[in-house]
Amino acid sequence: MSYEFPENLFFDKKHHVWCLPESELLVRIGIDPLGLASLGDLAYLSLNQNGSKVSRGQPIGMLEAAKMTGELISPVDGEIVERNQHVLNDPFQVNSEPYGAGWLVVLECENWSEDSKKLVTGRKVEAWSKDELKRYRDHGWIE
Repeated sequence: MSYEFPENLFFDKKHHVWCLPESELLVRIGIDPLGLASLGDLAYLSLNQNGSKVSRGQPIGMLEAAKMTGELISPVDGEIVERNQHVLNDPFQVNSEPYGAGWLVVLECENWSEDSKKLVTGRKVEAWSKDELKRYRDHGWIE
């Protein structure tokens, strides 16, 4: 399997969630392919309601996948302003198009300029993703 990590995105190093700033306030969020591979195919997905306040490190929803059940963790502080209804109806879209139609929510960020400093982006993505791929393989989480 191929694992791509576009340098224009911002990645939460611990939870394998990505962010794409759409404006100075709005950030689209999804799960990266490595995080998805370690989970297996998604069977169920729930996302907090529009208008829900979330804090970095706190849940924005829940998922059930082939290998585990757990929380989806927010990489930034903000308020959910849009949920992806398509993935709520068909969670497998997250696996099939993690950077496209498989996005999860759009947040209105409280302080993107500060929150983004805690994420990896740009030229740092390549080194981080190589280290993560090695770590996931060494632990047997992926092949």
